Amino acid sequence: MKKRIYYITISVAVCLLIGFLSGFATQSSIDDWYVTLNKPSFNPPNWIFAPVWTALYIMMGIAAGLVWARGSYHVWVKTALYHFGFQLLLNALWSIVFFGFQNPLMALFVIMALLVLIVLTIKWFKVVHKLAAYLMIPYFLWVCFATVLNYKIWELN
Repeated sequence: MKKRIYYITISVAVCLLIGFLSGFATQSSIDDWYVTLNKPSFNPPNWIFAPVWTALYIMMGIAAGLVWARGSYHVWVKTALYHFGFQLLLNALWSIVFFGFQNPLMALFVIMALLVLIVLTIKWFKVVHKLAAYLMIPYFLWVCFATVLNYKIWELN
């Protein structure tokens, strides 16, 4: 039990750190460039993103910690965690491309690749720990919404 809590704590901290760094690196663009864009009617208010992403990063971290606690020596655990790590990197890359480079079209390609990696991560998490896979579903759904939003912002601008 202590091992599981340790792995979950580390994983949640890593996810929150990645999210914080991504947000910090792109904040000036959010305040300046993003507010000038044409957005679809279903665009959420800006204040909603921080609490939603915080909750999602916590759930992602719990999921990764549950998988990691199953034993990093096992090939299925390694495969699941590799997928998780790559999708987390693409998650951060999307923020950099969309907000940092101010390139919604390239960000659309990144987020589509991210969706594929999230699906693969869920698949591998399910092999190792079913609850971990289920904890990733809200993240998948939010990124699906973000993909549509990204597309519409690109289309409108």
